[in-house]
Amino acid sequence: MAKNVLTLKDVFLILKGNAGPVNIINGINLEVKEQETLGITGPSGSGKSSLLMLLAGLEKITKGDIVSLGHSIARMNEDELARFRRTNVGVVFQSFHLIPTLTALENVAIPLELAGNNAAFERAEEELESVGLKDRLRHYPSQLSGGEQQRVALARASVPRPSLLLADEPTGNLDAANSEMVLELLFNLNRQRGTTLVLVTHSKNLANRCGRVISLQDGQIVSST
Repeated sequence: MAKNVLTLKDVFLILKGNAGPVNIINGINLEVKEQETLGITGPSGSGKSSLLMLLAGLEKITKGDIVSLGHSIARMNEDELARFRRTNVGVVFQSFHLIPTLTALENVAIPLELAGNNAAFERAEEELESVGLKDRLRHYPSQLSGGEQQRVALARASVPRPSLLLADEPTGNLDAANSEMVLELLFNLNRQRGTTLVLVTHSKNLANRCGRVISLQDGQIVSST
């Protein structure tokens, strides 16, 4: 039986608003299995991106617990979370978040360098080659197309060989051809490396490419198929 990569236990996210507390995530319980592909969909403001931020440990839960790869990330401090993400969790956003003053190769090598990997640049080069950017190693983000920048961001997220990959609207800023290329790369990581993939998208068609789909509304899971 496949192990749980993620276990959410009665998770709440409550933020302070001008008119008082605002419930963003309302008591979510969820299990994500090893090597699963999970799509998260729902209307704007339903809590999709906020849930992904919680799963990545980039936002602190208000109540409940999230167990990621056997570790309670709700109990980790910021330094512990950063170390945990560095080797276990890759995150890809709609905006590429590349460092503009670094080349594609340097951007991808960063997580390995931070982990003290002596082969950081060799590994980064291999990862960029795997996403079709062998000829763009020395290019800066401003010299790359949107699709190329997203592939660099994906290479950076996947180069540590994380067990869990979280993607938040990863094709939102791309045209149809580049969207399809990025999606194929994401699902290849699941097929070829066994990476568990959690994909947030407003598109039901895209979500349905995943093995399981949950829909959110008002911070709650309203359907699971």
